[in-house]
Amino acid sequence: MDVIKLLEYLQEIIESSSKIPVTGKSVINKKEILDIIDQIINHLPDEFKKSQWICDEKERILVDAKKQAKIFEEETIDKIRRRVEKQDLVKEAQTRAEEIIAAAQRDAKIMRLGAKDYADEILSQLDKEIDLKGQQMLHKIKSDVQTFLISLQEEVTGTTTSIRENVKELRSMK
Repeated sequence: MDVIKLLEYLQEIIESSSKIPVTGKSVINKKEILDIIDQIINHLPDEFKKSQWICDEKERILVDAKKQAKIFEEETIDKIRRRVEKQDLVKEAQTRAEEIIAAAQRDAKIMRLGAKDYADEILSQLDKEIDLKGQQMLHKIKSDVQTFLISLQEEVTGTTTSIRENVKELRSMK
């Protein structure tokens, strides 16, 4: 059962509940209402789980990028050491090592920024989607409440009219 159906069921229970005369209040089964609300809550977390997965995925990507950068850096340092051992041109080896390290750092930074941008984009889309769904739910609830209030007003107006007619008839009987 999805959230909309549960809300419609909840509305049906409220509309069909026994009315307390004069007060306009209704008698409802608290346990049943709380059970339906619990079911609604259990259906909502899918969107929240999705956003949590995106956050976790972002963290995993960042950790993976850092590990790859570290491995690349260590491999580069190891290559440079071997090269220095094999050649007498230490200065050239140091220059090359710095270039490789800088490239690795640039690549790692690009990967981190890319992962961050990706996660930010996904989270922004999710935020917009959650906001839209929330607005739609609020609109539906407002519409349902307004419909309920209109029907209640019509019911009260009908009852009031009937009472007035009865009073008028009683007065005319004198």
